[in-house]
Amino acid sequence: MDIESLKYPIGKFQRPQRITPETIGRWIDEIEHLPHQIRQAVKGLNDNQLNTSYRPGGWTIRQVVHHLPDSHMNSYIRFRWALTEENPVIKTYHEDRWAELPDAKHGNIDISLILLEAVHIRWVLLLRSLSLADLHKTFVHPKTKKEVRLDENIGIYAWHGKHHLGHIRNCVQRISIREQR
Repeated sequence: MDIESLKYPIGKFQRPQRITPETIGRWIDEIEHLPHQIRQAVKGLNDNQLNTSYRPGGWTIRQVVHHLPDSHMNSYIRFRWALTEENPVIKTYHEDRWAELPDAKHGNIDISLILLEAVHIRWVLLLRSLSLADLHKTFVHPKTKKEVRLDENIGIYAWHGKHHLGHIRNCVQRISIREQR
């Protein structure tokens, strides 16, 4: 497997030409089901397996599991800002540095799995309540200065979850093949 496939197991996010209510509904369903899929993907992994990088120079499975609630909590808060403020400039965070903190490098993944489930329950509840006007609200990313509409951001985070699920599943598959030899 080449490095690009390891980095982007499902490809890069492709914004559809038109974001329909059906598209949004599918994306919300994907966000809703992600915590269960992540839990299933890491079920039964031991510490050594959890500490395996999904690609050379990449995060370990453990770090990816801890990254997901970190990232999705930030996204959930960005949605809330966009819904309650006029085109707010969001706060970014250094996900690479967060992944190096002791809780992300060594912490029990069960805590982050529970956190991911809880965040997604609240997030999906919020997402399913949004009107068309809400979906067109925006926030500004401070680095790119780009306005991001909430409907597109739902798609970005549906993709983000599947992207990291792909990292985990591919890594688990490689571990399984290696251990069968």
